[in-house]
Amino acid sequence: MESLSRAQARRVALAAQGFLDPPHAQPTLRTLDRVLSRTGVLQIDSVNVLQRAQFMPLYARMGPYDTELLRRAAQERPRRLVEYWAHEAAYMPVDLWPHMQHRMARAHERAWGGPRSIARERPDLVRDVLADVRERGARSARQIDADLTGGAERTKDHWGWNWSEVKKALEFLFYAGDLTVAGRNGSFERLYDVPERVLPRHVLETPTPTPTDAHRELIRRAAVSHGVATEQCLRDYYRMGVADTRAAVADLVEAGELLPVTVEGWRRPAYLHREARVPRRVRARTLLSPFDPVVWERARAEALFDFRYRIEIYVPEPQRVHGYYVLPFLLGDRPVARVDLKADRATGTLLVPGAFSEPDAPGETAEELATELRRLAGWLGLGDIEVGARGDLAPALTVALAAGRG
Repeated sequence: MESLSRAQARRVALAAQGFLDPPHAQPTLRTLDRVLSRTGVLQIDSVNVLQRAQFMPLYARMGPYDTELLRRAAQERPRRLVEYWAHEAAYMPVDLWPHMQHRMARAHERAWGGPRSIARERPDLVRDVLADVRERGARSARQIDADLTGGAERTKDHWGWNWSEVKKALEFLFYAGDLTVAGRNGSFERLYDVPERVLPRHVLETPTPTPTDAHRELIRRAAVSHGVATEQCLRDYYRMGVADTRAAVADLVEAGELLPVTVEGWRRPAYLHREARVPRRVRARTLLSPFDPVVWERARAEALFDFRYRIEIYVPEPQRVHGYYVLPFLLGDRPVARVDLKADRATGTLLVPGAFSEPDAPGETAEELATELRRLAGWLGLGDIEVGARGDLAPALTVALAAGRG
């Protein structure tokens, strides 16, 4: 059994995620394809205080790019990406669709709880919603609601998702694979359509794998994206069950695709993908969103980087430790700081309410972070950067940004 130091393990993980790939001067769809071959999926989230979640992992690996690339990949032929519950709600490569069929089938078999209960409570409505989309083409939930009910079912009685019955039916059909997403409108609402009008024909004609084969493929892809991982890490990547993950890992170990290893400081057994690179150094400099695969599994981030990270969006403001929307700053092969960021589009300013250094952050952290913030602001079309008073790194960062303007 091979052993890895924690430093080796984090470099393996970052290399697997694409942080050793040479930059393209002008990122293209080919660059995007390369990133997706590393990350596997792009988690979608509607929070837009800085930039929506799905755009940020691409920026972290490609640098400033035209966000139109993602829209083209997800909405234009030949379609590269499609939305599904692959991690959370996520863009995934279209060739993963057949490997999600077992998950889609479960929606019909286990249609209880949450939006899926609608299939048992209102099967007539589910049929009507599907028929409406088949007849009219790509539609938002509001449009379909208006088609079928005139919007009368939509209420404001409860906080949260505030879903109408039509929206619940749509989410069931989406989970079941009877509907998919043709695109998003200007309000970031899904436009639902039937798979045969969205997915490439070769994907629709691909034979459906057995659940065992699908589980094996999902764990294989998770292992490629992680480089080195525990069983728990592999299971989380595509949100799989314990027994299914364990069986798939055993199969891949037997086949020689996963190599059992020990990692310094890790209590659980780990597995190294046989094609994973073990680089001597990683020279990254970028910001990671809270939904980046490098940090989305918080226990893994702590094991790899000794970096305890929590998103505090839902924490009451007086109880927040670092801020509302805090991004780790990756320098070299580890996070060395974290910054609370907000895009003030009305004034064209990138706001930095707080900046905090990590223990043993190098002396050049403020200068490197200032360079990265200028790059980020340029990508977002923001002409100024304003640093607040919170955090031990804020004074040095203010000085570094001022020096860069001189």
